[in-house]
Amino acid sequence: QVQLVESGGGLVQAGGSLRLSCAASGRTSGILVMGWFRQAPGKEREFVSAISRSGGSTKYADSVKGRFTISRDNAKNTVYLQMNNLKPEDTAIYYCARGPSLRVSQNPRDYDYWGQGTQVTVSS
Repeated sequence: QVQLVESGGGLVQAGGSLRLSCAASGRTSGILVMGWFRQAPGKEREFVSAISRSGGSTKYADSVKGRFTISRDNAKNTVYLQMNNLKPEDTAIYYCARGPSLRVSQNPRDYDYWGQGTQVTVSS
């Protein structure tokens, strides 16, 4: 079993920054792709970003390109999401997820373990 725990969420003003972390534990040898998703009130869960096992391939939703950066530290079994120039529309619960796939994907079906989420609130 793989456990994912997100941290780093909080309340910030528009234009501010947050760094989310997702720590994986358990049977982590099969972790390849790691991704971030978010769900805002009244909206569907949406893809944010994903990163390959080596970190050499990344994918971002258009809404966060140029503002968010995904990275990972495999020695620590941790993936990060650096969020800069935050906007009120970024307010959501952010979830990390892992997938056994070799390729980065925005498809939630390619992810088999999910964290409990961390709240990000951006005030205007």
